[in-house]
Amino acid sequence: MNNFEVAAFFKKMASLLEFRGENPFRIKAYEKAARNIKSLDEELSAYYDQKGRVPKIPGVGQATKEKVAEILDTGTFREYEETVADIPPGILDILDIPGIGPKTAKLFYERLDVTSVDDLVKAAEQHRIRRLPRMGPGKEENILRSVQRYLENSERKRTPLATAVPIVELIREELNACPCIKELIDAGSLRRRKDTLGDINLLALSDNPEETLDCFANLSDITEVIDKNNDFCSVVYRGEVRIDLRIVPEESFGSFLQYYTGSKKHNRHLQYLALQRGYILNEYGFTNTEADDTIRCEEEKQVYDFLGIDYPVPELREDRGEIEAGMQNRLPELIEIGDIKGDLHVHSTWSDGKNTIEELALDARERGYEYIAITDHSPSTAIANGLSDKRLMEHAREVEKADENIDGIRILSGTECDIRSNGKLDYSNRLLENLDIVIAAVHAGLEQQEKTMTKRMVAALEDEHVDILAHPTGRKFGKRGAYDFDLEKVFQTALDNDKILEINSSPKRLDLNDTHARIAKEMGIKVAINTDTHRLDNFNNIRYGVDVARRAWLEPKDVVNTRKLKDIESLLGI
Repeated sequence: MNNFEVAAFFKKMASLLEFRGENPFRIKAYEKAARNIKSLDEELSAYYDQKGRVPKIPGVGQATKEKVAEILDTGTFREYEETVADIPPGILDILDIPGIGPKTAKLFYERLDVTSVDDLVKAAEQHRIRRLPRMGPGKEENILRSVQRYLENSERKRTPLATAVPIVELIREELNACPCIKELIDAGSLRRRKDTLGDINLLALSDNPEETLDCFANLSDITEVIDKNNDFCSVVYRGEVRIDLRIVPEESFGSFLQYYTGSKKHNRHLQYLALQRGYILNEYGFTNTEADDTIRCEEEKQVYDFLGIDYPVPELREDRGEIEAGMQNRLPELIEIGDIKGDLHVHSTWSDGKNTIEELALDARERGYEYIAITDHSPSTAIANGLSDKRLMEHAREVEKADENIDGIRILSGTECDIRSNGKLDYSNRLLENLDIVIAAVHAGLEQQEKTMTKRMVAALEDEHVDILAHPTGRKFGKRGAYDFDLEKVFQTALDNDKILEINSSPKRLDLNDTHARIAKEMGIKVAINTDTHRLDNFNNIRYGVDVARRAWLEPKDVVNTRKLKDIESLLGI
């Protein structure tokens, strides 16, 4: 841990104390300690490792030096953890937003019940901030802009999951040549399978930490070593992605894995529960606040067992009810890749796909699928060689012929039919009723106002021929966010008309996201996990759609394409 990271603890502590309205002299002492530690020429961690004590720090007393030693030993200090446990987790995020200091955050918290960034956005959009003392319309607009920049910058710096996964696979292959690594495991957002990652976190057990970290720092495509010490190395991969490797003690491997998997909100909740039992929980285990001894956890499950919580898989750890469910023995049995029985959204060479209907069907059969739907584009998507009315009928006949000739898999005829700007579908009812499956999708007119877009999507969902709404929010990573529409009304229309909403597994979409898919589940809306395949290897992307579904608490029963062929045929009425 470098000086800036140590100083950050004291800076955060000062902000938290100010938020709580505590003694100004204590606040100033922490701020001063943060400034003085940042200005040191010598790294505290290096001196501490060599001498076993913290060097003299100008303007810093013995009590603060003891806290520095505690940070260098454990990665935190007790008073900080106790203070954080008493503050809503979302406040920490709000305090990271430029222009919002502790006093302003406290004002929002006390007067508007703002406990998260989402709450803050809603308060600004509902014009409640301007009614507060010393605020007004101008400051309200500035705050909303600051929040938007904060969110945009946070997202821009993040790496898509599908970019991170192959990077880690390559790193694993190279590190296999390092004999001193006993175990290497994902942590952080990667292990929780978030759709984007701030950086990549890896943990390792090793007989020789120094050699392991040297191997890591000298991997192919490492363009910069940011930091390196006895048990930690941080690098930049190909000039873009930060990757951190931490060597952890075997006797505390489980608690390290739990801690560095996160999320922060999940961890804060666990720490609060531990504190209620008289323990401080960090990566080293449970430390008794009275006896000052530590219960170490070699297995991750021991952390949850100690607190009386059923083990939640990493994908659930976002503090969205998983801890309460774990305490009440009602965690879901989540969907797995092996539960998927077919793909209902696939493109062939008839539109913009790279493989024939036969090639797609044979590959899907090889994967153990019972069915596949060939859903090429409609004419409005001209750039994708969308099918005219005549070609659609020829396409349906070609699908039927392939279905007759290829044993062991059912090939369904379908379309990904554009929802035009006026809400009408690209094909007539006469054409659509001859297909096995109809997927409706918005591909153009994405800038329509919320009311117009909502009306457009509702009209499609009310059409008797539509089975599935593809990539419902329209987002694409690095290109655009979701278009404006009334999500509640669209979802309710899907429910009322017994339609299916898609989790599109394309790495550039992952749409529905986990939050929206969770809403669909809670409303009782059926979901399909499809790949939107355009070439054979796209079928592999199903894992990313399943990741989204698992983070959304979806079980096999919530997903239509976990059903066997006869049940899918019954669902589609074919």
